[in-house]
Amino acid sequence: MQTKTNEQSVLRNFILGFQHLLAMYSGDILVPLLIGGALHFNAAQMTYLVSMDIFMCGIATLLQLKRTPLTGIGLPVVLGCAVEYVAPLQSIGGHFGWGYMYGGIIAAGLFILLIAGPFASLRRFFPPVVTGSLITLIGFTLIPVAFQNLGGGDATAKSFGSPVNLVLGFTTVAIIMVINIWGRGFLKQISVLIGILAGTLLAIGLGQVGFSSVSAAHWIQLPTPFYFGVPKFEWSSIATMMLAAITCMIESTGVYFALAEITGRDLDAKDLKHGYRSEGLAAILGGIFNTFPYSTFSQNVGIVQLSGIKTLRPVYYSAGLLVVLGLIPKFGAIATLIPTSVLGGAMLVMFGMVGAQGVKMLMKVDMNNKNLLIIAVSVGLGLGVTTQPALFQFMPAEVQTILSNGMVVGSFVAVVLNLLLNHTTLKNRVEEDVA
Repeated sequence: MQTKTNEQSVLRNFILGFQHLLAMYSGDILVPLLIGGALHFNAAQMTYLVSMDIFMCGIATLLQLKRTPLTGIGLPVVLGCAVEYVAPLQSIGGHFGWGYMYGGIIAAGLFILLIAGPFASLRRFFPPVVTGSLITLIGFTLIPVAFQNLGGGDATAKSFGSPVNLVLGFTTVAIIMVINIWGRGFLKQISVLIGILAGTLLAIGLGQVGFSSVSAAHWIQLPTPFYFGVPKFEWSSIATMMLAAITCMIESTGVYFALAEITGRDLDAKDLKHGYRSEGLAAILGGIFNTFPYSTFSQNVGIVQLSGIKTLRPVYYSAGLLVVLGLIPKFGAIATLIPTSVLGGAMLVMFGMVGAQGVKMLMKVDMNNKNLLIIAVSVGLGLGVTTQPALFQFMPAEVQTILSNGMVVGSFVAVVLNLLLNHTTLKNRVEEDVA
């Protein structure tokens, strides 16, 4: 009887881990496809890039899950390459070459390792009014990404928003909602997985899925250090990657606090330092194996919230699956069969849940005039620059990378306003003016 129970537990955790994998898979393989395409990688190079990126996602996730004296935050997180790195990497690779791109990645990883301690000590600048605003932004600024995927992925394509894409996307949303409303127990915990699988089966029935990518994929792909060449270093490339790294560290901070809120855990500066160090080490490994820097994926916060599973074991299974898929591209290609519109439907629910988690945190904040100003301005600016990134088109490219990121702008404004309105003489001025 005990053996049967253990087998059921293994299967349960495996399925939950697979759900985590599907939640982040499309967002992760999108990065190598965008960068490889922009740098004109051939088919063999692209195959390596995608496969090793998946492999390194598993390694990076394991680094974050396993607590050691120096690394690992020990929260149910999955790591992947953040979209904040796409534009800088494309620019560096296009202007200077691949070697400088990977040199910049390694330098960014070392930079994260060096500033992990000082950055973690800034925890006091992230009270609930700041973290709640940031988590709300993380969810709601990603909603446009979900809608773009729901429409088919490429907003300039003629098929974008076609009836088939809309049917697949909104059917996936409906299935996830129905299971969350009427489902019970384990069925409810894997609602996102069921929605994705059902949407994919519907797409196959409608003739929207081709299997050529599976037949063309290799069976084995081993990681090779410096596959595209040895790293090279140049100051402007390094500076650009450092700015992008700070951007991702701010976003990761919000994700850490969101997961801590869900799992009922209090984070201290040491926890944050371990989390940042894991991401720094993962970036260095990414540069060595010619992939990417890695940071915490926010969409998996929605999975934790929806499933109610707060343990690490399912995420360990997810990390293991990522490692296996990275080594066996033939199996990894199967996951690419999931239509973009189906993934967009799942993202819509997951990102919405992340935003709702932020709103839930803000409900615990004292809604005085100072905090209302912090929330209103930081969330407003964050959503504004997300929807209108062209506002800063005349700024230098490096500045645009920062100012066009709603999560960075919103979190920076929230921190500054919190300092001014809650920790300086301005706090009295706000109350006097309102009175």
